[in-house]
Amino acid sequence: MRIAPDWKDYSVIATGDGEKLERWGKYVLLRPDPQVIWRAAKPLRSYDGIDAVYERSSTGGGHWEYIHSVPSEFTVGWRDLRFSLKLMGFKHTGLFPEQAVNWDRMMKLISARGQGVSVLNLFGYTGAASVACLKAGANVCHVDGAKAMVERAGDNVRLSGLDGDGMRYIIDDCFKFCKREIKRGRRYDAVILDPPSFGRGPNGEKWKIEEGISELADVVAQLLDDSPLFVCLNSYTTGLQPTVMSNILKLSLGSGARIDADEIGLATEEGLVLPQGCTAFAEFD
Repeated sequence: MRIAPDWKDYSVIATGDGEKLERWGKYVLLRPDPQVIWRAAKPLRSYDGIDAVYERSSTGGGHWEYIHSVPSEFTVGWRDLRFSLKLMGFKHTGLFPEQAVNWDRMMKLISARGQGVSVLNLFGYTGAASVACLKAGANVCHVDGAKAMVERAGDNVRLSGLDGDGMRYIIDDCFKFCKREIKRGRRYDAVILDPPSFGRGPNGEKWKIEEGISELADVVAQLLDDSPLFVCLNSYTTGLQPTVMSNILKLSLGSGARIDADEIGLATEEGLVLPQGCTAFAEFD
């Protein structure tokens, strides 16, 4: 298990009964978490200071119930980076704080290599990993199928005070984009793969991780330059355990890649570790 480092604007206060109580900056939120199948030490809704609760609907989805006023957008910081958050319809805030463990690792590798590293961030969402790589000195191509998420990635670059000249923003189906990049002869030093369990591209393209991830990993291997730096593959799908993800990268990247795979998680104030998916990470000689 790898634990996200250096958070001051975020913490998990308590967990139990299918929910987690979190502090995001000065706001306290209660959200569902499918990993939390243990009983709470005390009812989470009895805690003082809760600002908003995500209530699931019996017909699917859900909505936020506001106990106190929460702005439509607010910011939190990790180290000297800033990210814009928004309480969205499917319980998300626009940031996955457990991914700080990967931001830290990628930044160290990019800084050690020096200027000129090119990074392709697929399924880039609101761009936290893109911002981290840009901060470390990389040039980043950020790809996501949702226009609103790509726009928010640009907001996060500006909030962090970074020069956006090193960012390229693409709204596209990730698989189709990669195929076109191969035909164009474009290559990258590093690739980040953070696919959803399922989803749709901008033109209705269907994506299901169990069906598409091996082929996508093969395509990514063709996008790496002659001296690649890293490939990072994330999953929040329960069936894709670390060893499964490691096998996928080994088969796609070959013997030149040094691969490790682990769960990633968050330490809680109650002394537990909350699992939040897993990562397979490949570095190269």
